[in-house]
Amino acid sequence: MPLKLDFKSGDKLVINGAVLENIGANAKILVHNESAILREKEILSVADTSTPASRVYFALQCAYMFPHKKGEYLGLFADFLKEFINACPSTRPIADDIEKLVAEDKIYKALKQTQKLVAHQAKVLKSLESGIEKVADELTAADGGAGGGDRHAKAE
Repeated sequence: MPLKLDFKSGDKLVINGAVLENIGANAKILVHNESAILREKEILSVADTSTPASRVYFALQCAYMFPHKKGEYLGLFADFLKEFINACPSTRPIADDIEKLVAEDKIYKALKQTQKLVAHQAKVLKSLESGIEKVADELTAADGGAGGGDRHAKAE
């Protein structure tokens, strides 16, 4: 079944490793055969891989886009995912779904599922940040709001 893509002006698209950019008006593209296709919004660059979940996504993305190195990237993906699960066990159900899709060679669907892993990580990090801010506020309030600045004044 062909895949129909709406391709807006300025959008980029990667098909089988080739980067395409629409430099004209909106376009519609019909892809008649099976191809590795990612839209610009689905692509992570190396610079964007600053978190554990983004590294999982990037390795899987590379396995999808570069089938001649698929085994190498799937090895990295498995290592990154294992490390992430060890650090954040609450991701186990999402990881199980991703691993099942990879085992079935449904790499694009696994990439979509990995976006849930990235979202879960963001939620966990936000929760940790909120907890740290709350503790910092409580410590400041217990210290009388002085922030401890007088403790470091030099005696004259």
